[in-house]
Amino acid sequence: MSARLEDAGDRLIIWNGNTARRGALSPELYDVIGRAMTLAAERRIKAVIFTSEGGFFCAGGDLNTLITRRDLPEGERRDRVDDLHSLIRALRACPVPVIAAIEGGAAGAGLSFALACDIIVAAQDAKFTAAYVKAGLVPDAGLTAHLARLVPRALAMEMCLLATPVTASRMFDLGAINLVTPPAGALAAAQQVADRLAAGPRAAQGTIRRLVSQAYEAAEDDQLDAERDAMAHAAGADEAAEGIAAFLEKRAPRFD
Repeated sequence: MSARLEDAGDRLIIWNGNTARRGALSPELYDVIGRAMTLAAERRIKAVIFTSEGGFFCAGGDLNTLITRRDLPEGERRDRVDDLHSLIRALRACPVPVIAAIEGGAAGAGLSFALACDIIVAAQDAKFTAAYVKAGLVPDAGLTAHLARLVPRALAMEMCLLATPVTASRMFDLGAINLVTPPAGALAAAQQVADRLAAGPRAAQGTIRRLVSQAYEAAEDDQLDAERDAMAHAAGADEAAEGIAAFLEKRAPRFD
């Protein structure tokens, strides 16, 4: 099975299982991600974890598939890329935080998927590689946008032009990922992050991730207006009533 979706009650786990090809993208993975994003709208879901089987997060596009597209009209090739981009957009629009748990490494579009997540946990031996140039290709799936936000321009150029692998430790030092774990420890750490999210206010968390995500492109005045509207709504919601009461009563909040 090249991909599967695990429903764990208050969280969903996307398993990329294409182990024979180091987690290369597959139609099954596309389907699983789509189903996960639909289920994430249910109030019981507090987080989505994106991880893999076989010791490698995702090697990106399957070159055996890409070579078959050479003779397609360019418009059809654009449509195939749009299918991929629709998944990136879905991840970014997810109503709950998405956590990447990375073992081995993430390359090409696999790196794009990793960087599209909200919290990134990686094993210390994982490598991050923008490998497109080795195959005479160019980045897609939002990779240049993500790298431009997360790492210095010089490193983004080095990764994209020279396909230089970057260690998890260096990505952590740059603030591009959140946690580095011992080998084989990424999923356990991601589960701990999901536990913390599950204890928090779901609606407020969803609004926070939306505000932070849009802040990279929004004008400051527009972002101030968005924060005003979000705060005015949140202040009248049940989550704020419970959170404020818990703070004043010096107890742990009990959200939902």
